Amino acid sequence: MKKLASVLFVFALFLFSFNYSVHGQESKTFKEPPFEYYKVSKGDTFWYIAQRYGLDYKELMRLNPSVDPLNMQIGSSIRLKGSGTSEASFEEEVVRLVNIERQKAGLGPLTHRADVKNVAEKKAMDMINSNYFSHTSPNYGSPFDMLKTFGISYRAAGENIAKGQKSPQEVMNSWMNSSGHKANILNGQYNAIGVGYYNGAWVQMFIQS
Repeated sequence: MKKLASVLFVFALFLFSFNYSVHGQESKTFKEPPFEYYKVSKGDTFWYIAQRYGLDYKELMRLNPSVDPLNMQIGSSIRLKGSGTSEASFEEEVVRLVNIERQKAGLGPLTHRADVKNVAEKKAMDMINSNYFSHTSPNYGSPFDMLKTFGISYRAAGENIAKGQKSPQEVMNSWMNSSGHKANILNGQYNAIGVGYYNGAWVQMFIQS
């Protein structure tokens, strides 16, 4: 990726995990879910997943209000238990892990700004709903255009994106093991962050306000 205005790094990380299941064949069923999350496979429905894991499909839908039952995204993670972390908690946990890494590097923490978070969430949703994986949205343009569209001013900005990781720790491990993504996370110029998560898509937006 390119360096912009000598202060901006923008990198992409695209990690897919494939999980195949064959419906119509005998598969193991459970009286209750053995884990908190389930990764959606081709052909899955709320009814099928509920039947397999001993759940009421209406309860499964209640646990996953942002998931469109008519358009379940292959590879996305859905909650099977109420104890499973919500999307909002996923986002807050990513911020916590970012600030731990910054503290290790002797840097100040980033503030999780609600307005930047809103943009990151919209970007994550846009990647899923418009079926693309790129820093440039067909609907919003570049991350910098998108920030400006939503009225956010900045002196420097950057973005990390990822897709397919099942938890905040997994996506942070992926980003921290990539020099470009790590450079954004540990950029001393940034003082604010917004994190978005939607159906397996992760977005970090960084700004220097």
